[in-house]
Amino acid sequence: MRRQTDEARLISMKTGRRKAFTFVEVIAALAVVSIALVGLLQMHLLSVKTADTAQTMAQAVLLARDKMTEALCAGWQEIEAQSGTADVNGAHYAWKTELKSVDVPQLQNLGRDALRQLRVSVTWQQGTEHKSVQIATYVADTTIHE
Repeated sequence: MRRQTDEARLISMKTGRRKAFTFVEVIAALAVVSIALVGLLQMHLLSVKTADTAQTMAQAVLLARDKMTEALCAGWQEIEAQSGTADVNGAHYAWKTELKSVDVPQLQNLGRDALRQLRVSVTWQQGTEHKSVQIATYVADTTIHE
């Protein structure tokens, strides 16, 4: 084994060449690395855009839940349709609450006839697109009737 390496060294010394990468090999390696880096950069930019979209959507959902909680805390008689705008972390949102009566025959048989649907809509502009999220709940009259 050692004898083969000595012979290889002697042959290398006789030809005057050292073992090294050629210019073409270096250029080919740089081309492969640059193509891989471009792909990784595109994936990184996509992940940043996706994270930004998710954060904006989460802020819209939290705003909708906040407005729904405000409406529900007002009480059965005080719930009404409202609208407004909010700026959260530099993003501009428009919100609207809608109230709609719901007819449920089974409730009327029980002596309850007051059921409402409360819907909260939040809209915003993301790039050139209009985005929106809606949440809804049902609210019943909880007063005791005799």
